Amino acid sequence: MANQPLAVAVPGVSGRMGQMLVRALAERDDVVLAGATERPGHDWIGKDLGEAMGGATSGITISDDPLAVFSGVRAVLDFTSPDATVTHADIAAQARLVHVIGTTGLEARHLTRLSAASRHAIIVRAGNMSLGVNLLTVLTRRVAAALDEDFDIEIVEMHHHHKVDAPSGTALMLGQAAAEGRGVALDDVSDRARDGQTGARKRGDIGFAALRGGDVVGEHDAIFAGAGERIVLRHIATDRMIFARGAVKAALWGDGRKPGEYSMIDVLGLG
Repeated sequence: MANQPLAVAVPGVSGRMGQMLVRALAERDDVVLAGATERPGHDWIGKDLGEAMGGATSGITISDDPLAVFSGVRAVLDFTSPDATVTHADIAAQARLVHVIGTTGLEARHLTRLSAASRHAIIVRAGNMSLGVNLLTVLTRRVAAALDEDFDIEIVEMHHHHKVDAPSGTALMLGQAAAEGRGVALDDVSDRARDGQTGARKRGDIGFAALRGGDVVGEHDAIFAGAGERIVLRHIATDRMIFARGAVKAALWGDGRKPGEYSMIDVLGLG
């Protein structure tokens, strides 16, 4: 199997990231798109994927049955919705697949389901699949560990006006990294809602601000603000292909590994 391309399925293929994943897979010869799905009732169901995307015939018919599609692949690249993702995780666990998850907006109930699925599937999950963002995450953790609570931590993110969740998954990654660096639980120090007479900032809190507008792909700042000085760690994404290419890399890395939960930090050897 090592000499064969990794067979991959893309659920939610009509979406912005779904189509980007299709293009990222086409760039390489060590992976092959072997199946694609959409939700029941979607206009693309039953159509050829290439033609649905406005190109040549691909030979792949878009299905609304992930169980059937996943049975013919070794990896799934999933940037869908939280509820869809946990459904896919259950199926991936049955087939012992690599399940790469870039879905954001996951809640505790979703994470519990994913943890259970990881007993049989290789789950690689990250709020952001880019190399640069994961480097930023490592740096944020290290800076937070080096500085005490005299430095206030603020996570600021901006995305396009179509984004439906806030803070972004990447912002939460950065906040979690900062909390780990400080040795605290993010839930205990997270400050996400400031409006009106909020009073002075609480020492030790990690603040979040979410901006939305235009076609911004993604901008994230981890700000450490002390008396008389600020440290700003920043990542700016200008092309969504960085996320798709990172997801493909994660699938290739996960193939053949033991079941469990992994992150892009593991994939990139930055842990």
